[in-house]
Amino acid sequence: MHFRYLALVAAAAAAPAWTAAQQATTAIVRANVVDVRRGAVTPNATVVIRDGVIVSVGAGAAPAGATVLDAAGRYLIPGLIDAHVHIADFAAARRALESGVTTVRSAGVSNYADVGLRELARRGAIAGPDVLAAGYHVRPQLAAEAFISDPGLAPFMNGGVTTPEAIRQVVRTNLSHGVDWIKTTSTERAGTPDTDPRKQLYTDVEVAAMVQEAAAKGVPVMAHAHGEEGALAAVKGGVRSIEHGTYLSDEALDLMKARGTYLVPTYATVIDLVEPGGDYDHAGLQLRGRHMLPRLRETVQRARARGVRIVTGADTGYGPNSVTRIAHEVAAFADMGFSPIEALRSATIVAAELLGLEKRTGAVESGLEADLVIVERNPLESVGTLQDPLLVISNGRVAVNRLSFARPERPTSAQRE
Repeated sequence: MHFRYLALVAAAAAAPAWTAAQQATTAIVRANVVDVRRGAVTPNATVVIRDGVIVSVGAGAAPAGATVLDAAGRYLIPGLIDAHVHIADFAAARRALESGVTTVRSAGVSNYADVGLRELARRGAIAGPDVLAAGYHVRPQLAAEAFISDPGLAPFMNGGVTTPEAIRQVVRTNLSHGVDWIKTTSTERAGTPDTDPRKQLYTDVEVAAMVQEAAAKGVPVMAHAHGEEGALAAVKGGVRSIEHGTYLSDEALDLMKARGTYLVPTYATVIDLVEPGGDYDHAGLQLRGRHMLPRLRETVQRARARGVRIVTGADTGYGPNSVTRIAHEVAAFADMGFSPIEALRSATIVAAELLGLEKRTGAVESGLEADLVIVERNPLESVGTLQDPLLVISNGRVAVNRLSFARPERPTSAQRE
């Protein structure tokens, strides 16, 4: 096994293995199933899961021998998708899962931890969520950890990654570590007080070089871009998604629509900039966020009006102080004028399409992975219910079960005897 997995595998060894029963047949009964394609609810349905896959959705009793979970009239939805995370350890992955997120796309971490987490989830060593890995950002000055993770990048320690050939080499290095996506920074960050998120970092020619290099291995590129110039260059260069997009012009949005480029606005994390606590707690960032938030709100609304496909991303590491979740992003979309089903689709089937996973997940349908969440109320009436998942199933495995809070009856003395 490659050395980069050793620490993760050693820690996972202490986790309980999945039992044969969890991998066999499970039936969820008396569920109101939300069909995110039709925007409708199928009442009192039975969903049968076998070996991690949904085998049927419809009327009827649970099959003989199945483990039965009683939804008791609650609402069953697809597992949520977070298309922009920075998860780097087991605890963070667990927090994401407990929030109803069953699939994530990494937007960059150190030490290729996202690759390790992906493999452990695939092997059943951890409950999930499923991970699409990105490794290190391709940016003019690489993270210091990148050189430790792969000393082959040493030539770029001083000169930086500032030419098309240097960019191609860094892309190849990420690909050699088995990433699923390439992440680039087309503008500077918003979450650091000494940078201006509008400043362009790469031209369209430079972005095109990384897109072409990644495409040779069938890997798409996502671009962090707040400012107009950097975002427009990224779209022209051929990226699949723009992350953030705070200051996008009509020209950039029109080009995104024409080229099928997705927008992942990570709106909820800009709310985090504004409010005390959370992942950010800095006076300068609060001032910046107060200016950015209305601009991003306007951008999202203009993008929606043009038909640009919009996807949820929390842009958090799901750390112990994080207060941002995909449920908050969905609620923010609804507040910006999205219908509840449209907002829910942004976290399910539209997100799955962005990630190229629409034939695997994103809906409650036979043949798809059993990535499922039960919530108390109808999300087509109030998306706020997504903030309180009562059951989370990832790849057919029950990761969270809070369907009943009743205390089990204690046996009487006679029964004990």
